[in-house]
Amino acid sequence: MNKEPQTLQEAIIYFSRLENCIDYLVARRADWKNGVVCPRCGNKTVSFLKNQSRWQCSKRHPKQQFSVKVGTIMEDSPIPLEKWMPAMWLIFNCKNGISSCEVARAIGITQKSAWFMLHRIRLAQQGTNGGGKLGGEGNEVEVDETFIGGKSRNMHKDKRARVITGTGGKDKTMVMGMLERGGQVRAMVVENRKRKELQKKIHEHVEAGAAIFSDELKSYNGLESDYQHAVINHAVEYVNGNVHTNGMENFWSLLKRGLHGTYVSVEPFHLFRYIDEQAFRFNLRDMTDAERFEIGITDIVNKRITYAELTGKVGQTETIN
Repeated sequence: MNKEPQTLQEAIIYFSRLENCIDYLVARRADWKNGVVCPRCGNKTVSFLKNQSRWQCSKRHPKQQFSVKVGTIMEDSPIPLEKWMPAMWLIFNCKNGISSCEVARAIGITQKSAWFMLHRIRLAQQGTNGGGKLGGEGNEVEVDETFIGGKSRNMHKDKRARVITGTGGKDKTMVMGMLERGGQVRAMVVENRKRKELQKKIHEHVEAGAAIFSDELKSYNGLESDYQHAVINHAVEYVNGNVHTNGMENFWSLLKRGLHGTYVSVEPFHLFRYIDEQAFRFNLRDMTDAERFEIGITDIVNKRITYAELTGKVGQTETIN
């Protein structure tokens, strides 16, 4: 099968051959666009060792040999490419995400390994918003915020007594989002929903002069100086002409469907990773699965996170330049 995959079934068959995995990755590594180079010294004179499926640099130095995994999220992973590629296809394209338990059963690894693998893939999904700000003159941007956390009525009474210390969103994590209509979404964890915090994020991500639609939260008061600000009062109505935040509400429903239905329990420490995962799929929603997968593959280079870093034991590894 020489044709590149377009569906999950084709991807499983295509990536069952190690040669196809290597060829697909090499063709999409931006740092190897002019040919494979040594990631240690930058030397272009390298030879491919077919029996080991890796390259060897012609210059003598430590770690002369290297595989296509080096310099990517897969570096130092003992899991073969034939399992990495289908796993990436699944998380890039499953609308509500995919749990580590399901990945473990599907590709034959432990749940712990699958959990680590999925978080490494989520690292590749971060920062894929194309840069620049949302909106601009004449464009429309919806802004909204939501609380993420378990429902007290679903908790055991002992846990409820330990975790729930107040009403409303006191014991939940605040997440803010901005959606350019017909375009991209930006979502992030914020410390609180006070005016200083929310308006700081808006000025960071939305171009001055854009039309901004929000609910009646008082923290958005004062945006009129830089934006065309219109408010929808949800106590009265949800839509008034083109003034509404239904686009952001749609994104929140997708995010919470994945968190509550697929992942079930997510630590606040890792919440931003799951938000980035959902934003990645949402921003590429008009692409086919194959196109979305290709975009995701191009973003796995120069990103690395170790298990110790992921579990908060040490700081994150610096990006390879």
